[in-house]
Amino acid sequence: MNELLRKILPTVQKPGRYTGGEFNEVKKDLKDVRVRVAYCFPDTYEIGMSNVGMRILYGVMNEMEGVWCERVFAPWSDMEKAMLENNMYLWALESQDPVIDFDMIAFTVGYEMSYTNILNMLRLSGLPLRTRERMGLKGIVFAGGVCTFNPEPLAEFIDFFSLGEGEESTPEIIALYDKAKQERWTRGMFLKEVAKIPGVYVPSFYDAVYNEDGTLKEMIPKEGAPATVTKRIVEDLDNAYYPTKMIVPSTEIVHDRANLEVFRGCIRGCRFCQAGFSCRPVRKKSPEVLYRQAVETLENSGINEITLSSLSTSDYRGLKELTDELIPYCEQQRVSLSVPSLRADNFSRELMEKLQTVRKTGLTFAPEAGTQRLRDVINKNLTEEEILTTCANAFSGGWNNVKLYFMLGLPTETDEDVLGIAELVYKVIQTWKEHASNKKRGLRVHVATAFFVPKPHTPFQWEQQITPQEYLRRCKLLKSHFYSKSIEYDYHDPALSRLEAVFTRGDRRVGSVIAEAFKRGARLDGWDEHFNNEAWMQAFERCKLDINFYTTRGYAEDELLPWDHIDVGVTKKFLLKERHRAMEGLVTPDCREKCAGCGANCLLKEVACDA
Repeated sequence: MNELLRKILPTVQKPGRYTGGEFNEVKKDLKDVRVRVAYCFPDTYEIGMSNVGMRILYGVMNEMEGVWCERVFAPWSDMEKAMLENNMYLWALESQDPVIDFDMIAFTVGYEMSYTNILNMLRLSGLPLRTRERMGLKGIVFAGGVCTFNPEPLAEFIDFFSLGEGEESTPEIIALYDKAKQERWTRGMFLKEVAKIPGVYVPSFYDAVYNEDGTLKEMIPKEGAPATVTKRIVEDLDNAYYPTKMIVPSTEIVHDRANLEVFRGCIRGCRFCQAGFSCRPVRKKSPEVLYRQAVETLENSGINEITLSSLSTSDYRGLKELTDELIPYCEQQRVSLSVPSLRADNFSRELMEKLQTVRKTGLTFAPEAGTQRLRDVINKNLTEEEILTTCANAFSGGWNNVKLYFMLGLPTETDEDVLGIAELVYKVIQTWKEHASNKKRGLRVHVATAFFVPKPHTPFQWEQQITPQEYLRRCKLLKSHFYSKSIEYDYHDPALSRLEAVFTRGDRRVGSVIAEAFKRGARLDGWDEHFNNEAWMQAFERCKLDINFYTTRGYAEDELLPWDHIDVGVTKKFLLKERHRAMEGLVTPDCREKCAGCGANCLLKEVACDA
């Protein structure tokens, strides 16, 4: 650690964010390194170190001979101020070397409101913001993550995108760069060759053409680029790399525990859920592999908590077999085992009682909508009876806290649907009164509502978003019907969700707004204390771009969408079919009950697909 950093650290919050030196971090001798990768997470240390994907790819790259991948996180505002005052470049934790010295700069992008953080990290690294301003082979910037399934808003800042799962594609990309560096290719030569790797999208090889009304007319590939770029997936998760020698954080992080990924994809078809569609098809790990990975992770880290993670963990068919073996080990080692992402229709009281022998924490469920009609529209495949039966089982087993998550502004939603949330909450309270085995502690029901954001690659990608004013009216209406002191209610900031809708469905022109807002001080937008909506509104005005074009306008079914040249496996034909079924209030069974023909199985080499 250099002397200047030693001087600064005592003056900032949480200095442990910036020091590195954690147990199990990867250190390499630079004499043996040919390619250096700065792996950047566009948020703070405690958020990034909780990200499973980052842990996986950090390990994947460092398994490669001659490659050293180091972590870089966004500095908090106090550290940024100190860096600017002292002319310090942003640095990587493992070596403390400045990012500008690295060959490749990789970003993982999981949240739209981190876009200005990407620009800020590039600026603090001394790198030009726009890809057209960066010269030479050194300092190639690429990105992946769920947000890159619509890469267009970031197209002018990122040299190329790696779409989908990166365990196999990332080594291919790094190996190509290694070859390019040794053979002294130009930047253009490298980009032309990397575009040939399946799953890689190079924005500069495509021209966007717009109609007079502002809608997208055509996306023209050039330089031999493919018309459509298809995401990458890992078929065999049992034999895929998984980090069992995880870095142990030196300071508190958001999810300070080990994660065990049980499967990828989701059998459900909730029509609002981007991850549920873009992460298809479902692929699982065997209980035997999961048990081995759990034991190795715990023994290599000394961590005393592990969680089973997926989009819907209770849908994992090997859950009982896995927990029957894992729970005794965890009890013996005094390790806490948690199973989040449970659904109300397959909640197991027996399992939860095994998991929580010491104390009963709260239960969390996401009905999403208050009426059965609207739950059918969004294809939640969850009935009121299942919700209340689950609550009755939990309350009779001694649970007294429950969190319920809903959305407001869903397609076709009416005031009756909004008030249906209040009705459902009161039925939950009544269920507690009738079935609770422990009434001395009282009941706490935490209700949270999110502002619906239409996402790409979902059946609702064409829908309108209601205005922030209308969202707040519905929040107020709902709150006015909460009379019980047992209820706690909070709701998301509509200004934030409105911008999220712009970025998730935006085209290339949105990039100018992001740059302008950044210029006006926008960064750390996902943090309430830093979010500045006024700066964003000024940026839209300065760039002469109408925010409503991407939100309340909605998109026509025959409109070319900014992400139509990105293929996540699920066909547009299927998404349209699901949209029409939603408007008719028709539910689609989950994948295990009946294949709906979404097309995602075409990504599997071993599966025939007739979609």
